[in-house]
Amino acid sequence: MTLASIGSVVLVGAGKMGIAMARGWLDAGLVPGQLVLVDPNPSEATTEFAREHGVQLIASTEGTAPSVLVLAVKPLVIGPVLAAVQSALGPDTLVISIAAGISLATLTAGLGTGRLIRTMPNTPAQVGKGVTGVVPGPRATDGDRDVVEALLSANGTVVFFETEAQLDAVTAVSGSGPAYVFNLVEAMAAAGVRQGLTQAQAMLLARETVIGAAALMEADPSPAAVLRQNVTSPNGTTAAALAVLMADDGLGPLLDRAVDAARRRSEELGRG
Repeated sequence: MTLASIGSVVLVGAGKMGIAMARGWLDAGLVPGQLVLVDPNPSEATTEFAREHGVQLIASTEGTAPSVLVLAVKPLVIGPVLAAVQSALGPDTLVISIAAGISLATLTAGLGTGRLIRTMPNTPAQVGKGVTGVVPGPRATDGDRDVVEALLSANGTVVFFETEAQLDAVTAVSGSGPAYVFNLVEAMAAAGVRQGLTQAQAMLLARETVIGAAALMEADPSPAAVLRQNVTSPNGTTAAALAVLMADDGLGPLLDRAVDAARRRSEELGRG
């Protein structure tokens, strides 16, 4: 399926994530005339994006009647947004939500349609390196799955799941995961400063190490455990560090608690 064949796409919420997705769609073949951005208070960057690409930018969905409506809004404002967009939905409109934690039941009740697909992308979608978890709603068709895969694969990898409970786990692992990595960089840099490096030196080393490690994982399909072992000499410096990180009270249990906290918060958001 090509993006040019899916009809009109209305994107509600033209913030950083929304614009990143829109940019990926246009790059992947969506025709600018197919895309409408909806944002009552667009940023200067959003306005410039619309002008540069010849994309319509409007304040509300009134009168749009899209083939696909994408909700790219913060979960805390989902209630008013659902009420505002409901009148724009036709009997054949597919709704795709990227609002973290908002359940299919909440979306169905607020929109009056079950032709929904709930997704959870992450911020590396802004550079085409995202990963998005997807759970189709009860009335979503195979064709709808094809549409969402065509749209979201323009920004990275798409993974389908069967249950919303799994999507709460996706939110906790990959949705929030980039922040964990950024915090790791902060912590590595801070540790380097305590070992005598300047702040600038430590941050450069930490950032480039994480960037390089990610590039190596992308280039080498070996499991992460194998890549770790490849850089770990017996009784060497890396082994000494990993003895701390892989201890019973090390990084593993800490991430267990962090991911569990994020999952529980995703569930809470879904309950409203």
